[in-house]
Amino acid sequence: MKFFTRISLLFVFITSTISTPWDPAPKGPANHGKTCIVQALGDQKDDTPQILKAFEECNNGGIIVFPEDQNYWIGTKLNPVIKDVTIEWKGTWTTISITGETVRTQLLFKTIVQASSSAESASTSMATAGVALTETETPGTTPSKPSLNQGDQCHLYFGTPATFLSKTALFVKDSPLWALNIMNGTNMWFDHITCNSTALNAPYGVNWVQNTDGFDTMDANNIALTNMWYQGGDDCIAIKPRSYNIYVQNITCHGGNGIAIGSLGQYLEDSSVENVTVKDANIISYNNDMHNSAYIKTYVGALVPQSGYESAGLPRGGGWGVVRNILFQNFKIRGAGIGPNINQDSGNNGSFSGTSKMLVSDVRFVDFEGYMTGAKGNRTAVVSCSTVHPCYGIELDGMKLASSENVTEVGAQGTCSYVEEGGVKGLTGAGC
Repeated sequence: MKFFTRISLLFVFITSTISTPWDPAPKGPANHGKTCIVQALGDQKDDTPQILKAFEECNNGGIIVFPEDQNYWIGTKLNPVIKDVTIEWKGTWTTISITGETVRTQLLFKTIVQASSSAESASTSMATAGVALTETETPGTTPSKPSLNQGDQCHLYFGTPATFLSKTALFVKDSPLWALNIMNGTNMWFDHITCNSTALNAPYGVNWVQNTDGFDTMDANNIALTNMWYQGGDDCIAIKPRSYNIYVQNITCHGGNGIAIGSLGQYLEDSSVENVTVKDANIISYNNDMHNSAYIKTYVGALVPQSGYESAGLPRGGGWGVVRNILFQNFKIRGAGIGPNINQDSGNNGSFSGTSKMLVSDVRFVDFEGYMTGAKGNRTAVVSCSTVHPCYGIELDGMKLASSENVTEVGAQGTCSYVEEGGVKGLTGAGC
């Protein structure tokens, strides 16, 4: 059975006033009074046509209801573009996986919402999205990964222009790519998010299903994420180019690669990120596989040939911009490979170290405690920046980190390179 692609829905639940990170809050959509109640056809008949019809008839201010006792079969492409729609989404969605098996969901959608005006939303029932991972569960991903064929993807993707508050309760299961991807979003708030894309058969020390990020932003402004639990093989959270005013609090990252600012500078464009706060994070190794805790990663400053599928075999690097006013605070680390980490040499082939055109400044790592697994020597933190723009204003405060579980906690120890003189405080080691 054919794997579906291109699912694109905005869910908006109107409820009583909720506390938000922004004041004043945007107004809800203007309801024109029309309601579409979608009843499942049953017997594994494709519900996609009638769902698309409901979005067409109740677009621009209507209400669409998927009752709780209904099981919808999604067998073909579903990609509505909607505006100001209130969705009461309680029913179960059953989709077709790559292998032809079914995957049961209560909430499933993909790609963009266009031309959405302000709306206010509140939590709904637990939800899942995605398909079972079928890739060989070993490190590395290849272009043959089903989700990458001809650009096909299946994940929750909120896009724009969209300006709304979204207070949701979502469970994203086995997303083959990024579970939630916020692109061009403005004034969004996501609350109580659970993402689980785990390679259960991976050998010990390996939980790598690449690009199974939990929550990503790009070209985004005023985004809040609170109360998230993630388990997977890549970045728990990735703040990507042109993300501004991002607030994250109360996060648990179970396995994978920690919380990232980046990758930045991969393409020839401004890749700036400013004003990011990440507080109250639990970083926990799942299977001795936790790579980072909190880190910034930018590409080298030249177009360097790449062999990885993500670069399509083309040269990458050379992007520019700033990374500034970043706060990572109150991190509890249990078995990550490293604590605070700044690395500006992504994409390096060994000849372009320290060439990044991204300027990193005013970054604070505050109140980190816990232990590393697999750390090099006694290293618990590292700062490696750029000779083009040496980083400065890097502070590590309240560090109680140990290089292994059986070592007494100490302040941060590691190395510094390509930093401005006096640009790093609170890190002991060569070059610092």
